[in-house]
Amino acid sequence: MQVSRILLASFLLLSACNQQKRRVIAVIPKATSHVFWVAVEKGAKAAAKEFNVDIEWNGPPSETEFSRQIQIVDSMINRRVDAIALAATERKALVASVDRAMKLGIPVTIFDSGLDSENYTSYVATNNFEAGQLAARALAKLIGGKGEVAMVMHVPGSVSTTDRERGFEDVIKREFPEIKIVGQQFGMSDRAKSRSVAENFLTAHPNLVGLFGSTEPASTGAALAIKARGLSGKVKLVAFDASDNLVDDLKGGAIQAMVVQDPYKMGYETVKTLVDKLDGKTPAKRLDLPAKVIFAEDANKPENQRLLSPELK
Repeated sequence: MQVSRILLASFLLLSACNQQKRRVIAVIPKATSHVFWVAVEKGAKAAAKEFNVDIEWNGPPSETEFSRQIQIVDSMINRRVDAIALAATERKALVASVDRAMKLGIPVTIFDSGLDSENYTSYVATNNFEAGQLAARALAKLIGGKGEVAMVMHVPGSVSTTDRERGFEDVIKREFPEIKIVGQQFGMSDRAKSRSVAENFLTAHPNLVGLFGSTEPASTGAALAIKARGLSGKVKLVAFDASDNLVDDLKGGAIQAMVVQDPYKMGYETVKTLVDKLDGKTPAKRLDLPAKVIFAEDANKPENQRLLSPELK
């Protein structure tokens, strides 16, 4: 009888422990080093704290290492985490891994950058096509609606950045016939390579009046090239995403406008969709977050400071 009571008590204790086990959500960004992803992580952790779940944050060092990202996703699936949030580095390469997770009953929310698939729980991202359109209109305003411009792009295969690059090109071609895009080249998510791309544009096109960097590394490289040639303010630069150096350049004159996202909110909403799914609710299939253009003269406005320094929130 005594043994039976001990076994029963042990069973009840084990059951209670299982019931109290916190759910684990893996959050896998494109990379971990840029300020943008630091802010996403802060938003995700804020949601995790609010909704009483644990976050496993892990991503590749660089946004070009999709094979490493596949390894991380597959590892989380093998661990049987409760849910996965993924910002795909490449639109096709991650489809098979996401399909496997969904088949095993692990809900997946895609954030920031999408897949060539609809087999996921939710998609949370900035409306990047619209953000690219905002960038084009900002640059057109800065150069008076005419002249030669160029794009320092991100990497091939990234949905988010491809969408914003397409949005930029769409508006220039449709709304500003006197503006000509004379160069488009990838900086491969690398500041030094992006600087080299911008340097080549400035050399090949001495009449260039504007540049658009579609990401933080692309924008940083373009700003470095402009400053090295003493062209701050002469060649107008519209940057994308915020970092300390870019904000300094916005206030210092090398950058005239910046298109910013809200990565903190993106991280928060991404985790929330998965908590809702795990709680038996049906989250929205797609959640679009707006972007905003901040011109240099508006950089110090309080409502813009939070977006320009998202890692501080």
